Amino acid sequence: MKVYEYSARTIQEAIDQGLEELGVAISDVTVDVLEEGSKGLFGLFGSRPAKVRLTMKEEEATDDVARSILADAMKPEAAKPQKKEKPAAPKGEGEEKAEKADKPAPKPRKPRAPKEEALKDEPPQEKPEPKKESKPKAPRAPKAPKAAKESTEQKEIEPAEQADRATAAGRAQEFLQEVTKLMGVNVAVGVKNDDEGNVRVNMEGDTLGILIGRRGETLDALQYLTSLQVNKGQENYTRVTLDTEGYRAKREEALVRLANRMANRAQKTGRKVSLEPMNPYERRILHSALQDHPAVTTHSEGEEPNRHVVITLK
Repeated sequence: MKVYEYSARTIQEAIDQGLEELGVAISDVTVDVLEEGSKGLFGLFGSRPAKVRLTMKEEEATDDVARSILADAMKPEAAKPQKKEKPAAPKGEGEEKAEKADKPAPKPRKPRAPKEEALKDEPPQEKPEPKKESKPKAPRAPKAPKAAKESTEQKEIEPAEQADRATAAGRAQEFLQEVTKLMGVNVAVGVKNDDEGNVRVNMEGDTLGILIGRRGETLDALQYLTSLQVNKGQENYTRVTLDTEGYRAKREEALVRLANRMANRAQKTGRKVSLEPMNPYERRILHSALQDHPAVTTHSEGEEPNRHVVITLK
């Protein structure tokens, strides 16, 4: 018996090293572990290598074993094929299983036919469902308002009564008709004079608020330009007020509510309240809304365009 010892960091490395040097397989040797080895402290101090002993198996023993295996294989040649045929029985069993699988196969075919028929019957039920869904078309709903808009546009095209161009109201009407036409907004420009002789203009048809703008800035600009056009070369000043779709009235109501709410806040906190910057027209509404208030007073601070109203306690 040939015995060899090998050492390495691990047992497996020692075994691989021995098999490589001897040129044999693991089945040709008997492995005995002499020392498992240890890594030591942090792998640096007190480490010990692993040791194994490889014992070569005797060739004679392997030859005897091989010969006995061959002898056993040769003796029952006549009997073993029968035994081999017996394991072939499972193949027969597999065939029988296949036959059994084939036999029930026609059985499920019969139920499959009705299933397919049932499926064929189901689709016609599903087909009308998408038809029903396709019938109620949602986009038709918005088409109605479009028609309404078209009808309103047709109404907007109807011109207002034309005032005398020699008067201040006539000049304001003619100027705004030209400007709105250039802006591409179809509106009816109606004009009238109040008791004080000032001109009030109402433009109907601006459903999108194009003439109003952000916080009425566009409407104020048009009012300023119209006022310049009306008073150009005139001795007496005529005040011009523009409105569209009732914006001035709605804005005035909102400003009055805001003024009262901020006045109550000033009373509760005892501090002054500063409002956001507004144009002179809107500041005038705030001042007039609180001019008779018993507890607060108002004044304006800052410079245009940041001039704003401040509410303080009396």
